[in-house]
Amino acid sequence: MPKEHRFFDLFERGAHNMVEAAQHLKDLVDNWENAEAKVDEITEIEHQGDSITHEIIAQLNRTFVTPFDREDISLLAHSVDDVTDFIQAAADAMLVYKIGCPGQRAKELADTIVLATVAVEKAMSHLRNQAQFKQMLTECVEINRLENVADRVYRAALGELFDGTDIASIIKWREIYEHMESATDRCEDVANVLEGVALKQA
Repeated sequence: MPKEHRFFDLFERGAHNMVEAAQHLKDLVDNWENAEAKVDEITEIEHQGDSITHEIIAQLNRTFVTPFDREDISLLAHSVDDVTDFIQAAADAMLVYKIGCPGQRAKELADTIVLATVAVEKAMSHLRNQAQFKQMLTECVEINRLENVADRVYRAALGELFDGTDIASIIKWREIYEHMESATDRCEDVANVLEGVALKQA
């Protein structure tokens, strides 16, 4: 693989930024005090993620020989950014809708998002070294498992919403849950790209 380490540095920064967003979301859900300030922090992290994505695309446009397929670099950058975007969207919706203290299902989803993003960060740390692709793929399996966990929690949460909950709360929480579940979906997208990279480099 070409010795272009800048991409790997940026991907690792993006993954770490994503983990920070997830951890801040968990703190917001677990401790609803100072919610507005916490959402502002998540928004700032999301902006940092946008900047990292722009750096990756700019680097891609001025690099003739890339360490792996250009399409995969672009897709990986945007998938990581999408995770942070959905985390920020969930946090923002909680604040805008004045939902009060989040319930158990939101906490379960937030916990799963943290675990999934941590697994993405671990997987990304192995991307620069083909000798570590086996470890990377192990993390990808864990990301897929966690996406399935989030999907089950999401379905259970929706079922509970329609069991005697008022219409306004259904509308609010359905959107929030969708954003949270989508964050884990995008983690799975990252895993799929990494698996593809490993297959092509094998």
